[in-house]
Amino acid sequence: MRAVDAQVIARPVGRLRSLAGFLTARRFWIYLSCTALAVLASYLLGKEMMWDTLDYHFYAGFSALHDRFGRDYFAAGLQSYLNPYIYVPFYALARTSLPALWVASLLAAVQSGILWLTYELAVAVSPSDQPGSRIVAGACAALLALLNPILIDQLGSSYVDIISAEIVLGGWLLLVYALRVPGAARIVCAGLLLGAASALKLTNSLHALSACVLLLFLPASRRGKTLCSLGFFVALAASFAVVAGPWALRLEQHFGNPFLPLLNNVFRSPYFPAVTLADFRFVPSSFAEALLRPLTIALPVTYVDDEAPSPDIRYAVLAALALVAAVTFAWRRFHPAHRQGVMREEAPLDRGFVALACAFLVDWVLWLRVSGNGRYFLAMACVAGVLGVVLAFHVFAVRRRALGLLLVAVLSVQGVQLAIGTGYRTPVAWDGGPWFEVSVPVPLKNSPALYFVVGLNSESLIAPFLAEGSAFVNLSGDYVLGPGDANGARVLSMIRKYATHIRVITMADEFQRMPPHELPKLSHADGMLAYFGLRADTTDCSTMIVRDMRAPSKRVMLEPAAVGARASKSTLLSMPVSPDGYLVACHVVPDPVSRVALASAEREPNLVFDRMEDACPRLFQPARPITKVYRDGGGYVWVRTYESTNLDALISGGWLKLVDGTRGGAPDLLGGEKDWARAPLPLSCGRRGERYYARVVSSSR
Repeated sequence: MRAVDAQVIARPVGRLRSLAGFLTARRFWIYLSCTALAVLASYLLGKEMMWDTLDYHFYAGFSALHDRFGRDYFAAGLQSYLNPYIYVPFYALARTSLPALWVASLLAAVQSGILWLTYELAVAVSPSDQPGSRIVAGACAALLALLNPILIDQLGSSYVDIISAEIVLGGWLLLVYALRVPGAARIVCAGLLLGAASALKLTNSLHALSACVLLLFLPASRRGKTLCSLGFFVALAASFAVVAGPWALRLEQHFGNPFLPLLNNVFRSPYFPAVTLADFRFVPSSFAEALLRPLTIALPVTYVDDEAPSPDIRYAVLAALALVAAVTFAWRRFHPAHRQGVMREEAPLDRGFVALACAFLVDWVLWLRVSGNGRYFLAMACVAGVLGVVLAFHVFAVRRRALGLLLVAVLSVQGVQLAIGTGYRTPVAWDGGPWFEVSVPVPLKNSPALYFVVGLNSESLIAPFLAEGSAFVNLSGDYVLGPGDANGARVLSMIRKYATHIRVITMADEFQRMPPHELPKLSHADGMLAYFGLRADTTDCSTMIVRDMRAPSKRVMLEPAAVGARASKSTLLSMPVSPDGYLVACHVVPDPVSRVALASAEREPNLVFDRMEDACPRLFQPARPITKVYRDGGGYVWVRTYESTNLDALISGGWLKLVDGTRGGAPDLLGGEKDWARAPLPLSCGRRGERYYARVVSSSR
């Protein structure tokens, strides 16, 4: 009995010792610090109510849990049909009665896992004979990962780039572990993670492809490498199929393309142009620009790898250290005076480090070639920090003071960049309420209807709050729907189904401190509704209110004339803005006369747009989109949007103009509408740096 009692007593004592050891371990405190910093950053940034959240993040989670295929149609534009499962956690949390601050803190805590993984990756590729240096390198790499402005801006938000990057980084970490201790289980698990990450967000497929480089460094025979690679690819494919399969099957059933709107040049669904959907905003325009990208990313300027200024010096530091290391190695390798002594004092680079560096380089090239978007590179941004820190420890292995000064300088400079050079999300104050507080009039809660939305923002966040059986169609967001094709037939069938129960939603002017007393302008709504022989009935409108969906003020640029005669320069003022959003839903009635008038008026503008696209196919991609129309008094304003280059071409006042709405600047005049209608005009067009240009070439040249 005494021996048994001793064993019973020893068990909880051993557990307590294990727990005490865990709580006093450096890893635990590093993890805890990372999570605390992430939650603090989320709190300081405020509630996230950015465009993507309002446009499709919330709706994506809603559509994943509720079958909307037979109900809605492009409710959130093109993003309606991207794999939505990764947005379910945000939707589920936001739909609870939990305060938004709690929800954001939970999200930030989960997102802090990317810092844990960065720490582990740095420890894994640091020299194994220097445990103290490994821990310091891991902590520095994790801190450098946190100082990424794009990552900070997403903490506690609905954006899923960090969470998907965690899955990617986990897969890469397992492969690095397999380089030290080969094992099929780690390689298979890495394939499972990377396959799931690619299925949830297809941009991660680049990282899955680059991870194959790590397999080349496995310490195994050719046969062993082949078997390990086979296991990796089988796991990758199986995981992708399991995660992507259910949603892809529904897309195939409804549209004939399991990846709509992507890869339609392969599947050729009649509901989307048969082109490769691309976004060239951040892709370098030349080889020289690509070579300079590490330096330009370090500068606080817009439209390098993000819309807002997001300076990040890691890539420039990594490139500089790699150059120093290469020159130092060449000098010691080929100069007789340095073939002995110094080389023996430094440990060789870890096998995992070399493999990681090669895989990162391949990923960097693919990323710049395909997107260049920093949001899709968060996992590799962490890898860049790991490589930079570990390489710094190697280059300055015998110069510890210089190493310390370098690390402090890098972290300090990046901290200053974050403080004064970074553009963060628009802050919305925490008010103690849930994420979305939506007020919907009783008739709209009880009576199902078909809701048309016009404008770039889909307003699809309203869908879960409307009456059961309601349907949503975004007529003119990032993908315009019009009559005369497969999409038009779908929309017409929905119009027939809902008959007299149809409404159109328009956002009221945001520069309002009180609820709007006048209806918002319905020129665009009536123009797009005219395509289907409809118009808005302004005598029957209701207002829905979304509480605290924006900051209570907005900074605007006013010209001198608007602020007084003494002002000599444009002035940046803070204008009061209603923190609430007012969505006005008006009843829609038949108006066949408007369709007849529009059909007659649109022939010439469409001819002009077609000729402009043929004159410069490089800029206007994808070609032949449906033309948006705005009623302007007795006339019309015509607009075509080109998603790949984020450009708008418009015809107003008899002139054809090119507008870059994302980057700003004055529109380019491309000649008169009548001149283009008579004959095509020659265009000189292209891209210089981040900006596109087009101009009519004079016939006198």
